[in-house]
Amino acid sequence: MTKRHGYGVLSALVALIVALSAAVCLTAADDDSTPRSTFAGNRPHRDPSAAPASTGTWVGAWATAPVGGEPGTETSGTAGRSVRNVVHASTAGTSARITLSNLYGQSPLTITHASLALAAGHATAAADPATMRRLTFNGGTGVVIPAGGQVLSDPVRLTVPHGADVLVTTYSPTPSGPVTYHPHAQQTSYLAQGDRTEDATGTPYTERTPYWRYLTALDVLSNEADGTVVVLGDSITDGITSTVDANRRWTDVLSDRLRTAVRNGGDLPRYGIVNEGISGNQVLADGPGRPAENPSGLDRFGRDVLSRTNVRAVVIDLGINDILRNPHLADPDEITDGLRTLVRQAHARGLRVVGATLMPCRGHLRWTPAREAVRRQVNAQIRAGRVYDTVVDFDKALRDPYDPSRLRPAYDSGDHLHPSDPGFARMGEVFDLGTLKGAGQAEL
Repeated sequence: MTKRHGYGVLSALVALIVALSAAVCLTAADDDSTPRSTFAGNRPHRDPSAAPASTGTWVGAWATAPVGGEPGTETSGTAGRSVRNVVHASTAGTSARITLSNLYGQSPLTITHASLALAAGHATAAADPATMRRLTFNGGTGVVIPAGGQVLSDPVRLTVPHGADVLVTTYSPTPSGPVTYHPHAQQTSYLAQGDRTEDATGTPYTERTPYWRYLTALDVLSNEADGTVVVLGDSITDGITSTVDANRRWTDVLSDRLRTAVRNGGDLPRYGIVNEGISGNQVLADGPGRPAENPSGLDRFGRDVLSRTNVRAVVIDLGINDILRNPHLADPDEITDGLRTLVRQAHARGLRVVGATLMPCRGHLRWTPAREAVRRQVNAQIRAGRVYDTVVDFDKALRDPYDPSRLRPAYDSGDHLHPSDPGFARMGEVFDLGTLKGAGQAEL
């Protein structure tokens, strides 16, 4: 073979390889393996990629704690119905993913269809059709969640604005036993008969519900936030006396304040805020059952706080139920020791912990002078810096100046324990945003 002929053969081989590579690339570009949707009626056609559309940081935009098995669902679960949860995003993102839980189920939960969309308006089951996205789980449109388990969806491209109401819908065709739920959502969600997962009209969703079912987290890929603040609390954090569908929990107020301050140039961390309040929650005592319903702060801290996405700081407002619900007189040292255990766990992860003083509750049906003395002893330890890295003094901010054992009347919802909307607003306003900066102390 001559040298010239050898060069010619080599050139031809190179050209062939280049041509084949181009053909493969073109075929790959044309082959979108994302599951495509078949729409009926006015359902929109869309073809979102399962991959994130931009760079950013995964943070928590919303979360809630699973509380127990929903009464009345022990046999059938939600078989044959679509569950449309409505949640409020505390920060913006360009992609989204969800976590579904079957913690209190006694058999596998089969989800055959799930979707995510932005609400078309306020307090509605209708979706903005252009935002409807079919969710997948490890590439498949369905997933089986074992009893006691949870699952994270694949991300979908969707611009989620700060403060948006997001609709997360699931459909389960078969009985699954007790439904893992969160009561006292202070947010109306919806149910429909049949698989209406991608129905954008909202018309089939004729049943309203005050519960969140299965859904425990909404994460977003964010350029607005760099991390997540998790707020661990009881009914006061849960916001059970705040106006329904108005997002007036104190954590909502705090989230809006932090975002506004950052946008105005404040030297503050950029965080999404998620609410892990459970009504009736205690630091020390679990509820009944196995797994425990309404698990204690000690029991659920790893799941509801440390496992949340990109946690940077923790806020704790727990302890009043340990005082009020104890059939005997609670030991203040046991309560603060339990709180310190939570703080040590957070510090082991390098997390800063802001703790709240316990607010007054004279006039509540469980209040006694002896329990009031315990509350003040707990608060004295908190204020002295022997529990948390730093303190937000909700007691001082909301108590009646003429009777410090009571809530100020304007801040009292009427039951003398839980704040009114103005009371929740006051809690969010007195929180020093600068306390969220930095890491936790090595030892208190």
